[in-house]
Amino acid sequence: MPSQRTIETPILIVGAGPVGLGLALDLGWRGMRCMQIDQGDGTVEQPKIGHIAIRTMEYFRRWGIDKAVRNAGFPDDFRMSRVVCTALAKPPLYIDEHPCFRDMPAPKFSTEKKQRCPQHWLAPILQKAVESYPSVALHYQWKLNALTQFPTHVDAEVSDHVSGETLTIRAAYLIGCDGFNGSVRDALGIEMHGKPKLSYSVSVLVRMPDLLRYCHYGQAERHILIGPDGSWGIWTAIDGNELWRLTLLGIAEKLDLQQFDAAAWVRRAIGRDDAPFEVLSLLPWRRSEMIADQFGRGRVLIAGDAAHTMSPTGGMGMNTGMCDIVDLGWKLQAMVEGWGGPRLLESYDIERRPVARRNASASTSNLGALTSPSDCARILDETEDGIRVRQEVGANFAAAMRASYWEPSGLQLGYIYEGSPVCIADGTPLPEDTPRYMPTARPGSRAPHAWLPDGRSTLDLFGRDFSLLCFAGAPQGDIDALAASAAHCKLPMCVTHIADAETALLYEQPMALIRPDGHVAWRGNRAPDAARIIDTVRGA
Repeated sequence: MPSQRTIETPILIVGAGPVGLGLALDLGWRGMRCMQIDQGDGTVEQPKIGHIAIRTMEYFRRWGIDKAVRNAGFPDDFRMSRVVCTALAKPPLYIDEHPCFRDMPAPKFSTEKKQRCPQHWLAPILQKAVESYPSVALHYQWKLNALTQFPTHVDAEVSDHVSGETLTIRAAYLIGCDGFNGSVRDALGIEMHGKPKLSYSVSVLVRMPDLLRYCHYGQAERHILIGPDGSWGIWTAIDGNELWRLTLLGIAEKLDLQQFDAAAWVRRAIGRDDAPFEVLSLLPWRRSEMIADQFGRGRVLIAGDAAHTMSPTGGMGMNTGMCDIVDLGWKLQAMVEGWGGPRLLESYDIERRPVARRNASASTSNLGALTSPSDCARILDETEDGIRVRQEVGANFAAAMRASYWEPSGLQLGYIYEGSPVCIADGTPLPEDTPRYMPTARPGSRAPHAWLPDGRSTLDLFGRDFSLLCFAGAPQGDIDALAASAAHCKLPMCVTHIADAETALLYEQPMALIRPDGHVAWRGNRAPDAARIIDTVRGA
């Protein structure tokens, strides 16, 4: 019997959704060799993802795909308001006004604004970028059957569904980005805990080019639909043109799709029976808040939905996963190239699991803001009682939405890797975790953005290497000692002198060492033990 073919690669990524493609792109951008497999064919039938958070857009800027994402097709003059109503054709009960992307002011704390790019547009952009790197081999319709860990490597048995061949991929490290129901976490025996059944939902993908003719308010990123039993659905703009999604909320049990009349629900959402539309697909799914007990074991790690699930209310699922893989990418590079120490990969779980727990909890809280806080039994009545109920519902939603801080900048940017073994605490108190992002250069935090005199952002200085930022008063001897210690360990580091006084105020100390993922590893006015600093930040 012929022997099974074996392919060797430093890193194997299982799963080619947005998070898996993001990891492959990050590794390719770093010049790292890796393989990626996915049992699907790359087609996106239901664009589940649409919101691209500020932090993810910063990564896209780093990888050079930010303009492609912004120009993917979502109209920049489409208003991003949120409307509460009984039907799209009926007068709003409450309007949470938001401008279009064209008129949205850029935040002072970032180079980027949030963006809307549905998954069926985003996936090809990521795939094209991944395939532009010859060091990355992407294979669709390859399925992971089993994996076996050894002290020096991982063997993955894989089936090629096109050729029918079964082969072995031998990798130094394997990363599972294969989703909640993927096989990698199961193969490791890692369990997930949390809230497995927040509710069941059904997403109905609708094509309706003329929808805005029937909308009382007009353009809106989403309409929250209220009936006599309270909040029952969300109508969301997918492409700002002809594709929309109706999501049914708060269903206690799974629906029988054989008896499910999607068209009737769409007509109820619109509030008219004469509006033409086409139902393209249905997707039943379950809202959950689940966190894996570990984000990996040995040489096998997990990221994205394989490691955590959260309600989409707030759009943090994929965006949290993107932060996972940016934390992980440089650490894998360090291990493969030999300058990473034994605690480096251990830090991935220590840093990312608390952030996932935090983001998932906030997403569940946002779900509560979609629930009508009033008795809605008479909300459709054309009586004085009906008018009063509609006014109360609108006022209560206004208060609930103001308190929920939908898509807060603090959630996206304000997480700090407290207690990380590869960050060196400086004794300053932990800042309050607030909905509004407050820039800080405390070790473990995202290094603050500032525009430099040459037109670059400080964020543009971070990525492939460690960056030592030096401001006025930085001792040259200590700078040289840090550079020599990094060179001795083969840790890649570049030194940048910044004369701008306002930027220096943001970073507070004359020296700040920034990791490749853009988080502060250390800061200080002196580096009396440069070798210890370098050894700590590389996990040695």
